[in-house]
Amino acid sequence: MQREAIQLLFDYNAWANERILAAAEGLSEAQYTADVPGLSHGSIRATFVHALGAEIIWRRRCLEGVSPAALLQAAEVPTFAALRRRWAAEDAALRAGVTQLTDEALAAPLPYRTTRGTPMADTLWQVLAHLVNHGTQHRAEAAVALTAFGRSPGDVDLIVYLRTEDR
Repeated sequence: MQREAIQLLFDYNAWANERILAAAEGLSEAQYTADVPGLSHGSIRATFVHALGAEIIWRRRCLEGVSPAALLQAAEVPTFAALRRRWAAEDAALRAGVTQLTDEALAAPLPYRTTRGTPMADTLWQVLAHLVNHGTQHRAEAAVALTAFGRSPGDVDLIVYLRTEDR
């Protein structure tokens, strides 16, 4: 996969994350932490913590060669504001990191360990595409819950991003 395509996916990922987080900005604490049917992690907060934690782990595996043994914990981002700050920093780190990758690096195998310690190896570009796709799943879940709370993020599809004038 070409470096420019991966960079575009991560620009889209940051844009889509921002749309979801902006929609969540007006939630009450009760709405943010409420169990919502259909969310694979229970609440909007838990869904956000999981999605951010996965981005951190995959970035560290892909760009630092480190395989963390645990996902981000909710206590590490105790407020919505803290989560937003951490996610903004993570998006910036991901985007900066992928700009350094070459087509050759993207085509190479990436050895890593799962959080359970199981050794794995996948092609780097495939892992990076998975990272964006994983976020898409959880953004979609959160978007349904946000819409139920009257806070729809609007369309967050890739094609919508590609058609925006400010990208």
